Amino acid sequence: MTIYDSIFLGIIEGFTEFLPISSTGHLIVVSEFLGINQTSVTKAYEVIIQFAAIFAVVLNYKDKFTIKKIDLWIKIFLAFLPIGVVGFIFSSQIKELFSVNIVAIMFIIGGIIFLIVEKFFINENRGTVNNVEQVTLKQSMIIGFAQVFALIPGTSRAGSTIIGALLVGLSRKASAEFSFLLAFPVISAVTAYDLLKHYREFSDANLMSLAIGFTVSFIVAYLTIKLFLKFLEKFTFVSFGVYRIVFGVILLTIFN
Repeated sequence: MTIYDSIFLGIIEGFTEFLPISSTGHLIVVSEFLGINQTSVTKAYEVIIQFAAIFAVVLNYKDKFTIKKIDLWIKIFLAFLPIGVVGFIFSSQIKELFSVNIVAIMFIIGGIIFLIVEKFFINENRGTVNNVEQVTLKQSMIIGFAQVFALIPGTSRAGSTIIGALLVGLSRKASAEFSFLLAFPVISAVTAYDLLKHYREFSDANLMSLAIGFTVSFIVAYLTIKLFLKFLEKFTFVSFGVYRIVFGVILLTIFN
């Protein structure tokens, strides 16, 4: 993997991780276009740039990472449990789903769901929960079960959690913020698991590429979180739904 590849993939990861458009799906597609083989070394690199996004969440929400917010983190942990259990048990089956065609199909399905939710379920008065600390245990669990669908490549972890949050009464902003915070245990668990599994590959990796990819992913993710919340102050998720459908159709056209 070249320095240019690491920069480009770092940008893609940082920009897509917290948007409802699937970072994994984009990384799979971009790797195909760049001719990057999915080797163990490449996997090690993807672990690093994904973990960088976590630091962006911590920096943006420093006030949430204190002992005083223990009630919030109990809810976040409950929301994490479904995907943690299902992902661990069916990890080998999930890996078999990684293909451009599945990514494309799930892009389209996810896009349609966003348009349906915005059209029929969401209005200005529906979002009764405007602060993530107001989320109930029941709402957390429902959001957690919605997140399980993100195990299918192309579905989007952020997308599935945001849809789940919207349907249980969170505002668009609160849905996005709960998704950001929920990324912390999810990505941390995935990173820890992959580090244990692929730690030998790091000795073969280009440390400069890893460092550059980590830095780029962190900076882009940090800025994306801020810009995404600004975007939601004025706009809905309709544009993301349309993007997903168009991108999915393009992928099906190119790769079939």
